Amino acid sequence: MHEEIIVAGFGGQGVIMAGKLMCIAAMNEGKHVSHIPSYGAEMRGGTANCSVVISDDPIGSPVVPEPTVVIAMNLPSMRKFEPRLKKGGLLLYNSSLIDAKPERDDIEVIAVEATGIAEEVGSTRAANMAAIGRLLAAKPDIASMDSVKEALKIAVSKRNQKFNDINIKVLDKAHSL
Repeated sequence: MHEEIIVAGFGGQGVIMAGKLMCIAAMNEGKHVSHIPSYGAEMRGGTANCSVVISDDPIGSPVVPEPTVVIAMNLPSMRKFEPRLKKGGLLLYNSSLIDAKPERDDIEVIAVEATGIAEEVGSTRAANMAAIGRLLAAKPDIASMDSVKEALKIAVSKRNQKFNDINIKVLDKAHSL
């Protein structure tokens, strides 16, 4: 297994934390990982993305020029990263905020109402968890749900640990879709 993932959205959607969470979960399963965050100086509301590589084998480079997976949490992110997606790759997008359809027909596409699921469970701030839950349903080799739930204890800051019950409920709901 070797996945090169871009998670992208605007600041405040938890895209950097989503990448970190997947890396911690995969690393705890003995996989090789890399995580490179990228965000504008304005942070909340500005653009943010991260490059994540998860592999059974050592990683030669953490750079992700042609991802196998793109998680797009908003339309600008989908438009920016869809063209870079490897042929046959997976585009998972937040259909709660993106009303446009992807333009390519040579990729797998999964629309998930990430913000809607998170809001239904209790917090729109957990939309990143809905995206991860749905991704792991489609690509379970990345990490197990148990590993991701355990990784929340490390990836989520101490002051936000109180939201982990909601995070887990959102993960589970999206994973079951």
